[in-house]
Amino acid sequence: MKLVVFGATGNIGARISREASNRGHEVVGVVRDPEGVAPPDPRVSLRRGDATDARSVAELARGADAVVCAISPRPNARGLGAPSLAAAARALLTGLRDAGKKRLVMVGGAGTLEIAPGQALMDQPGFPAAYQAEAAEGREALKVLRQEGAGLDWTFLSPAAEVAPGDRSGNYRTTDDRFLTDDKGKSFITFEDYAVALVDELEHPKHAGRRFGVAY
Repeated sequence: MKLVVFGATGNIGARISREASNRGHEVVGVVRDPEGVAPPDPRVSLRRGDATDARSVAELARGADAVVCAISPRPNARGLGAPSLAAAARALLTGLRDAGKKRLVMVGGAGTLEIAPGQALMDQPGFPAAYQAEAAEGREALKVLRQEGAGLDWTFLSPAAEVAPGDRSGNYRTTDDRFLTDDKGKSFITFEDYAVALVDELEHPKHAGRRFGVAY
């Protein structure tokens, strides 16, 4: 496959790009300032683009088999402002339609996962205030995909509550909208195994038109 990965130099985007390249896929990494960063892997070519701009998405998606959005709703280290995930979701849907493409996988957060039906993790007492804004961005992006994504094969992939650098084991469990923990109550996955799960989904789609989550 030829993959276009928005946010390809971030923590998760870089792992996705490497994982896909290691499996023999062609990866075009998209960032807002390619001259300011190095590609995450020598096999990944970097292009300038903006996931919140439908015309940019369409231009980059035309030659691709699938698009991955791994942008972060935070300002980057080089002074660019925080992008809106909801705006990105709308632009990605529009851009893919304009390009005649259907497959989109968007990196989400854990905050929208449910500890019980209708009870999102982000709405519970004790959810860290520092992550509320990012969780709200993720909620809005997922809402856009669910309400406006008809006819496209979109997937929103939520990680565990804690995601960090670590080993690539190739192991993970999946969930739908339910918050997933291990037998000790811990919700964790490495960036590397999150990338494994995402590329697995690209190669063997099982969650088109819906969200799923991954954790150990």
